[in-house]
Amino acid sequence: MRIGLFLPAAQFPGQSHAEVLARTVEAAVEAERAGFDGVWFAEHHFMSYGVCPSAVTLAAYVLGRTSRITVGTAVSVLSNQHPVALAEQAALLDQVGRGRFRLGVGRGGPWVDLEVFGTGLARYESGFAESLDLLLAALTEERVAGTATFPFREVPVVPRPLTGPPVVVACTSAATAELAARRGLPMLLGMHAADEDKRAMVEHYARYGPARPGHLAAGVAHVADTRAEAQRALRTAMPRWLGPGLAGYVPVDGRPRRPRDPEEYAALLCRIHPVGTAEDCVATLTATAERTGVDHFVLMADGTGDPVLTRENIRRLGAEVLPRLRG
Repeated sequence: MRIGLFLPAAQFPGQSHAEVLARTVEAAVEAERAGFDGVWFAEHHFMSYGVCPSAVTLAAYVLGRTSRITVGTAVSVLSNQHPVALAEQAALLDQVGRGRFRLGVGRGGPWVDLEVFGTGLARYESGFAESLDLLLAALTEERVAGTATFPFREVPVVPRPLTGPPVVVACTSAATAELAARRGLPMLLGMHAADEDKRAMVEHYARYGPARPGHLAAGVAHVADTRAEAQRALRTAMPRWLGPGLAGYVPVDGRPRRPRDPEEYAALLCRIHPVGTAEDCVATLTATAERTGVDHFVLMADGTGDPVLTRENIRRLGAEVLPRLRG
């Protein structure tokens, strides 16, 4: 079983952007010390849900601060940017990171980002497959030519990737799962997905793609001396982030949107993910792997927003949970 950290750079009330980013980088460095397999950064724009607007940039910095751990994006939003530009950045990090970089991509949502960056709603609604195929072409071929949406003359790809950074696709719908499967790319399943949802997505994927592609699943993790203590810590802290954070998703076209209730969502996350004693965490991850076939998890370990508690949580997960999942 592989276990990494998911670091969305969540801004809790009263924290400056500098404090959030410092906590995020510190958590990544601590993850390497604690024995985690990887760290994964999220891209968000114009909101406190996450204050990292470029997961690739933050990944580059952390590659320089670490020596062993893999560093990935979970995810870079393909609808907001030119796929060849993203492929160039991924190839560069694959080279200078000596194969430690991983690229996760997703459609994103119908948010105001599409207006700000000038890519438009169609890139989100119908353009993801074309963007993904162009990205993959730029990562696997020596030369790349334009498409209908991205018209340009054929050009050489410089630099070429060192190893060809593994690409994963964030999947929240059956259609995206099928698209990823037909290209042989593993899925990244979201924090909101319970085991039955993960299993359904994996089964749908299997109808169109490889049998064991190495899917990932995001979640939260918090270890304490008792289950009640661990759940109380997250159910107290996370709604303070989730409330204003989720409200930051603004549809570009004014479509109605009903945000999740932050307290109910925090309770759900505590219920379906490894939150409790070390024994609880091991049991939850083991059961999820058995039920779903997913055995690579990326876990948000800074759900309290407190840098001291985050370091302690990462250390305890590394010392008390990880060895028992790998033994």
